[in-house]
This record gives sequence, C-alpha cells and structure tokens, in this order.
Amino acid sequence: MAMKIRATMVGDSADVKVLMNHPMETGTRKDAKTGQTVPAHYISRIVATVGGKTVLEADTGPAISKNPYLAFKVKGAKSGDKVTVAWEDNKGEKESAEAAIG
Repeated sequence: MAMKIRATMVGDSADVKVLMNHPMETGTRKDAKTGQTVPAHYISRIVATVGGKTVLEADTGPAISKNPYLAFKVKGAKSGDKVTVAWEDNKGEKESAEAAIG
C-alpha cells in the first residue's frame, strides 16, 4: 500500500494533505461471488509528527472510506521541516511516509 503526503506553508502554518491507500473493509460487506462476509480490515491508528514532535494522534474505525484522505494544519511549523505520517491497521500492518514542508 502507498501513502502520499503534500505539505506547504500557508501564512504562519503548514497545510498537510495525506492520501492513504487502504481497502478499509468494515467486516459487514458480503463478497458478491461467494456470499461470504469480507473480513474487517481498516486503519485503526494514525500518528503525525512535524520536526519529530507529535502533532496529531487519531484512533479510527471501519466507518472511514476506502483510500482515506486526511488534511490538517500545523501552527509553528517551518519550511523544510519533516512531516511524518504513520498508520497501523486492525491486522497489525503498518505504513509510514514523510515529506518536507515546501
């Protein structure tokens, strides 16, 4: 799975946009071919840091759409600071990505 991060300075804050590639299955949908329930598979935790300092922590659940998009602003960030976003899903899979604020 892949994650894309775009971070830009807007005035005195950084505007961070993240696109996460994940199937986000709720565990209630049935497979059209087999009729069996598709197992739950969703992002359960997201953590974002800027310059090594945690700026966002979120516990999430299955009610988020496939390939979720997350946007947030960070005051006090500077151009060139490193933004890191990491997630973990309910199956223990993890992913992280980073980008410099432009």
